[in-house]
Amino acid sequence: MIQYLRDLLNVFLNDKLLQLDLSEVVVESLVRGGLILLVLFACWIVHQIAQGPIIRSFERFSRYTNLQWDDVLVEKHFFRRVLYFIPLILFYILSSPILAGTAMLPLSQTLISILLLIAGMMALDALLSSLVVIYGNSAIAKEISITPFVQVLKLVLYFVTGILILSLLLQKTPLYFLSGLGALTAVLMFVFKDVLMGFVAGIQLIANKMVAPNDWIEMPKYGADGDVTEITLTTVKVKNFDNTITTIPTYALINESFRNWRNMNLSGGRRIKRFVNIDLSSIKFCSAEMLERFKRIQLISKDIQDRQQEISAYNNEHNVDESTLVNGRRLTNIGVFRSYVEAYLRHHPKIHQKMTFIVRQLSPSEKGLPIEIYVFCKDTNWTAYESVQANIFDHILAVVPEFDLQVFQEPSGSDFQKIALPQIGDLKH
Repeated sequence: MIQYLRDLLNVFLNDKLLQLDLSEVVVESLVRGGLILLVLFACWIVHQIAQGPIIRSFERFSRYTNLQWDDVLVEKHFFRRVLYFIPLILFYILSSPILAGTAMLPLSQTLISILLLIAGMMALDALLSSLVVIYGNSAIAKEISITPFVQVLKLVLYFVTGILILSLLLQKTPLYFLSGLGALTAVLMFVFKDVLMGFVAGIQLIANKMVAPNDWIEMPKYGADGDVTEITLTTVKVKNFDNTITTIPTYALINESFRNWRNMNLSGGRRIKRFVNIDLSSIKFCSAEMLERFKRIQLISKDIQDRQQEISAYNNEHNVDESTLVNGRRLTNIGVFRSYVEAYLRHHPKIHQKMTFIVRQLSPSEKGLPIEIYVFCKDTNWTAYESVQANIFDHILAVVPEFDLQVFQEPSGSDFQKIALPQIGDLKH
């Protein structure tokens, strides 16, 4: 075909150009140039068809299927980059007979080979990017990230492509350039220090399952307190709860301590650990009137009756003189209050009953007697968790006076005013 076109064009040009008294060399050059232009035009037409109707066919096909991977390949332009091979290969095949026997043939072949290498690199790059997206949508991606490894593969791909291009340009074997890299090892290690450290750190993070995408981590040194959005070869990106982004070096997660809240989410319970300070002066033994009033509280009514029977039996058995309060056993308002808080939390639908459940006293201090609540909320979502915790302590703080107790609070300005105002009134009189 090419030979036929060449002969046809040669006859046509000879008839026209020989009339201009041009040499055969010039005529031959013009014939070759004309054929190369025809080949370039044909390759351009093929390229337009490949990047137009064929690509649109791939896109329509991917939309009609239920598969995910084909949509990702289209989105990452994998098929578009693969189709770059068609016009390049076509030009390589058609131009070789035209340029045969000329100095332009090796140059043309070298140029096309370089373009084919670049097209192949771009196609593999798109394939690796698609692999990251497809893997990221799988269940195992929540535990193990392959992004650092894919980035290493891309670096190797770029490096190998660069070596092959240099070997084509300088007409040397790739081994020639690789042998010369030995002397540059120290320089390369210095330049790619962060990359190498990040790669090693990434392997350790994944192997030890220290951190994964969507983990909530806390690292005060770097101001990080939020969800891990991306783990790359050199950095870990954390989206903080104030919507800011913190970038942490990957190797820092190996060398320094950080808090990972992943197990909290997996366990299904988020800890509530908070205490209420009770004024020591309000703690006392329960009187008969107080006990009758406490019995009307449904959550602890039966418990008080059982405790009264138990205490009465003990006191009778030991002939306790009950005329003095300190003799024998008696209920206290702080003990009844603790029982109520425990019963209230036992009946709370948002409190995990199968995890650690403690309502205890801490050591008294100058700020009163702390009654600590140590339980776990079923909802680990931050917003819901804070709402549940606030509702619990709203109720507890409001119910404290019902047990003739007082919450300890350090004196404020208004308290001193209440003391000073009566004294000022007495002075006026």
